[in-house]
Amino acid sequence: MAFHDALQVAAAIAARAPSSHNCQPWGVGWATDAATRRTAAALLAAGEPGGRAAVSPDGGSAGTAAGAPDGTPAGSGRVPSRRSEYLVLALDRARELTALPAHATEMLLSCGSHGEILARALAAQGWRADGVRLLGPGATGGAPPFGGDRWPRAWEPLCLLRLSPAPAPPGDLAALRETVGARHTNRGPYRPEAIDPGVLARLASSATESALLRAQQAPGAPVAVRHLVGAPERAALAELVARHGGRDFAHRAAWRETHAYIRRDEAEAARAGDGFTLGQLFGELSPPRRLGMRAALTPATMRLLRHAGYDRFLARQLAAAVRRSPAAVALCFDGSDGSDGSERPGNPSDPGDFGGFGGRTPDAGSVLRAGAALAGYWLAATRAGLVLHPVSVLLQHEDVRDACERRLALPGRALFLSRLGYAVTAFPSSHRRSPSHALRRV
Repeated sequence: MAFHDALQVAAAIAARAPSSHNCQPWGVGWATDAATRRTAAALLAAGEPGGRAAVSPDGGSAGTAAGAPDGTPAGSGRVPSRRSEYLVLALDRARELTALPAHATEMLLSCGSHGEILARALAAQGWRADGVRLLGPGATGGAPPFGGDRWPRAWEPLCLLRLSPAPAPPGDLAALRETVGARHTNRGPYRPEAIDPGVLARLASSATESALLRAQQAPGAPVAVRHLVGAPERAALAELVARHGGRDFAHRAAWRETHAYIRRDEAEAARAGDGFTLGQLFGELSPPRRLGMRAALTPATMRLLRHAGYDRFLARQLAAAVRRSPAAVALCFDGSDGSDGSERPGNPSDPGDFGGFGGRTPDAGSVLRAGAALAGYWLAATRAGLVLHPVSVLLQHEDVRDACERRLALPGRALFLSRLGYAVTAFPSSHRRSPSHALRRV
C-alpha cells in the first residue's frame, strides 16, 4: 500500500489510543519535502552508535549531522531513498494537561501509547519502523525543528521514525483495528472471578513487545509489570485509595482542569472530539441524577462540598470498586539494576532527558518507552476480554506515590496503576478528534 494511504489508515486507528482525560496530546509530522527528509535522515544517523552515517535503502549515505538554517543538514550526502519514509512524533503543548507536575509524565505516556499503536498499524500495512531516535532540545542544531513554518509552534518533537517496506502478515490490520476499537476505560464493577495466572503472565510479556521502539538501540529503563492479585495487596491498594483518592477533587487547579473535559452530553462530546461524558465516568444515569451530578461536580460546588466531606465520599466509592476487583496492575520502571529511569540529574541537553526532568522524575525517553509498553499491555488485556480503570490519583502526588510504592512493594517507580478484571456491564467509549487534526506534512 502507498505510504500516504497507509498513514491515513494508521492515524485513524491510533487516534483511539489512551490519554489522560482523553485530551489526545499528540501530533505526527510526515517529512515530505527533500530538505526535511535530509534533516530526518541526518538526525537518525547522528543518533546511531558512534554517530556513523546512516545508509539509505538504496545504499547511499543519508548524512551525518544537522546544520543549515534552512533545514538542510551539513554533509547530508545524497537525498534519502524514496523507499523510506520519515515521521516525527510530537507532544502538542496546546493540548497537554498542566495542573500537576505529574501530568508531564502522563502526557509522555499518552504520546508513547499513540506512537506504539501508530507503528503497529503501519507495520500491519507493510511499513515497519527500522530506525528510531528520541529527540530533545539541541537535536536539530538550533534550526527550526522540521519543515520550517509548516511545523506547528505548539508541537515539541519527541521521536523520529524511519519506516521501510516490509512484509505484513495477512489479517494483522483487521485484528488490530478491532482490538483498538474495543479498548477503552471501564469504570464500572468487575466480576469477582480470578484471572488465570497464565493470562497474567502473557499480559506481562506483552509489555516488552514494541513495534515503535524495536529499532531503538539506546539503553533505557526497563518496564516491569506487577500484578496485585492477593487479598492483602488489593486491600492495601483500596486503603490507599480511600485515604488519598479525594485529592482528585480537593485540588482546585487539578479539578478545574479535569472538569473542563467533562462534556455536557453526547452531542457536545462528539463536537469536541475529546473529554468524556458523565455516562463515561459513572455509567448509565437517570436524568435527575445526571442533573444532580452535573451540578455537584462544578468547581464552585466542589469547593463547598469539600467541607461536607464529599471528596472523601467519592474516594471511598472508588476504594470499594478497587477492593471488589479481582486484580490490579502496576507498570513500573524496574529498579532492580539501578536503572529505574529516576534518581539521575536532569540534563535538558540530553535527548534522553529533554524535558529537564531532574531528581526522581523519570527521563522523557524512558517514559515514552513505558507508554509503548502500556499500549502493548492494554491491547493484550483487551484481546483477553479484560478491562482496565486507571487509578491515577495515587501517582499524581509525590508523597502519595512514594507511600504507594512502599506499601505495595513495587519494584521501582510506578508510572501506571489500574484496576483489572472482567466487566459486568459495557461502558461507552469516548469520542475522538479527526485524525487529520494531529497529522501534518512537514
